Amino acid sequence: MPPTPQEDWLGHADVPLLRTIATAVVKLADTTNLQSFSLPYDAEAQRALNRTALACLLQQAQPPASLPDLLHWCRTRALEDWPLDLPLDSFGPDDYLIDRQSGEPTQLCHEWWVQGKDSAAAQYDRRVVRRAMQLCREASSPESYTAFRRLLVNQPVLTSADQFELATDLYLEPVRSLLNDIYEPAPAGYLRDGAYTTCHRCLTLLTPLIDGGWWCERDQCRSRGPAPRGRTLVAEEVGDVCQLARPLRQFVTGPGRAEVELEQRLRELRLSVEMWPGFDAYDLRITFPDGHVWAIDVKDWAHPGLLGRAARVVRPEPPYDEACWVVPQYRIDARRDYLGAYARSRQASAAGLRLLSDNELVTTAIARLRGQRGPTTRISPAAKPTDTTDGAPDA
Repeated sequence: MPPTPQEDWLGHADVPLLRTIATAVVKLADTTNLQSFSLPYDAEAQRALNRTALACLLQQAQPPASLPDLLHWCRTRALEDWPLDLPLDSFGPDDYLIDRQSGEPTQLCHEWWVQGKDSAAAQYDRRVVRRAMQLCREASSPESYTAFRRLLVNQPVLTSADQFELATDLYLEPVRSLLNDIYEPAPAGYLRDGAYTTCHRCLTLLTPLIDGGWWCERDQCRSRGPAPRGRTLVAEEVGDVCQLARPLRQFVTGPGRAEVELEQRLRELRLSVEMWPGFDAYDLRITFPDGHVWAIDVKDWAHPGLLGRAARVVRPEPPYDEACWVVPQYRIDARRDYLGAYARSRQASAAGLRLLSDNELVTTAIARLRGQRGPTTRISPAAKPTDTTDGAPDA
């Protein structure tokens, strides 16, 4: 009898080690340049190096000789080639912890960091979302929560003029104090010739590269080709430039871009779409002309196994007839067997929660609008599960 997904993952000794390495990489990137630091090393980084060396020796493989050598592995060696005991086929040839072009931690690295023990930092995005929910509920203003979520999606970067404009937005009044905490001064590393540049697609700041090009932190943008330049923000002209904290950009802004793109595609079909209903019980509530309702949660994760282990039934309020999770098509195109890996890693408590691509969801919606019936027009298992779990949604 094959092992359950949970037994399979926990049976591999180096899964916790990978979390430790990812945490060390993210912490180092937050405090210093990954290519320029000296002894003594950060305690988390030293722990990652020591444990990696031990794991390699147990596998009778040559370990990294130093922390710079470990970081070189993270940047130049795909995880599938590391001599570690990890789940079979859990990584592909393009899975690195540090981006080879920019030297920044990859989205995959951040996802493994979230799985680590440093929960206070890793769950920052969820704490912010929960606090926004609380403030908007106290103000009896679901419209304010929707405005807050759209702000995080559409304005991850703010100039002084942007901040002044937001100060007069009455919908944001309940979360005003929160905004001061979640936007941080943009680091000088984003500057080129005294100016910041945003990505035209995802609106985050672009990282200037030594060769004169630009790097976008969003996997989806890079999958579409070279980063298109958006706004040029000359520091002396626009004043202070702030950006959302990295966990919010990673786990709220990024998936949020996929959510609003899906919203637009469904509205073009003349479907009724409500965003983040019931204070973010789920992402999209889609109502068909016959009153049939779909509940959709959009996820944009690099690793399907981690996504599968995070799967849980969609909360039942506001009520719906069917529910599923959706992932952008580029994730499936970029990784072999993405949907299969998700399904194998999904826990029994998720009650068979399906994962569809955004393209498949739209195609299914079109089929249903045309009056077709049968399995090709369903998005969920036959029996809809119920869940009374409260709290902020998983990003």
